[in-house]
Amino acid sequence: MNAYWMEAKCEFLKTARMRSYSVSTILFPLMFYCFFGLAMGRQQMPGMAMPMAHYLLATYGAFGVMGAALYAFGVGIAVERGLGWLEVKRASPMPPAAYFLAKAAVSLAFGAIVIALLFTLGALFGGVRMPAAQWLLMGGTLVAGGLPFCALGLAIGSFAGPNSAPATVNMIYLPMAFCAGLWLPFEFLPKAIQQAAPFLPAYHFSQIALSILHAPVHGAVVGHVGALAAFTAVFAGIAWIGQTREREKMYG
Repeated sequence: MNAYWMEAKCEFLKTARMRSYSVSTILFPLMFYCFFGLAMGRQQMPGMAMPMAHYLLATYGAFGVMGAALYAFGVGIAVERGLGWLEVKRASPMPPAAYFLAKAAVSLAFGAIVIALLFTLGALFGGVRMPAAQWLLMGGTLVAGGLPFCALGLAIGSFAGPNSAPATVNMIYLPMAFCAGLWLPFEFLPKAIQQAAPFLPAYHFSQIALSILHAPVHGAVVGHVGALAAFTAVFAGIAWIGQTREREKMYG
């Protein structure tokens, strides 16, 4: 257990010192929430008695957790593959799973930081009021919802090169967030995008988060949880193929 703890601790310190990751991962969703959630905080959502600050707290929370997971895995692993760091890790006596579990723990920790800051903004400046149990349920759900995107990031990092990984993550992350209704309310999106959204994991993630706010959602929560579990299994399988290919290149 000490090896797992030390790997997670070192990974967190390394990631926190990388300002390109830590600052942008934390500030990007906060900036969006200030521009839209707080600026239009008192306006009611169309068709529901819910202020924008409440609604967008869930969607931008999902947006922030996704970014923390995708960049930590997708870009981080691709860069470390290019530097030969994964070969060093495999040659060391460290448990093989410690490397990936440390990255998952760190990405979820940064997601939790984003959620805590978003909740603070919403409560202090957005007028968001909820029972303590609802705050905790929302926070726990958002952080746990980062796991499928850790698997997606691992799949990207297992195939993308160190130079192409940031662009690859952006090409997947930003359009998926928009089409899933994380930037704008889902009802504002064009009909064609609304019909395609169920094929995106971010859509199911946002629907689960919105259900905690008692906002109208599309479909049953159990179905959205099952969809996320299926996406996680698919992404993990793709990542396993990529990691197997890397081991074959190293050992023959």
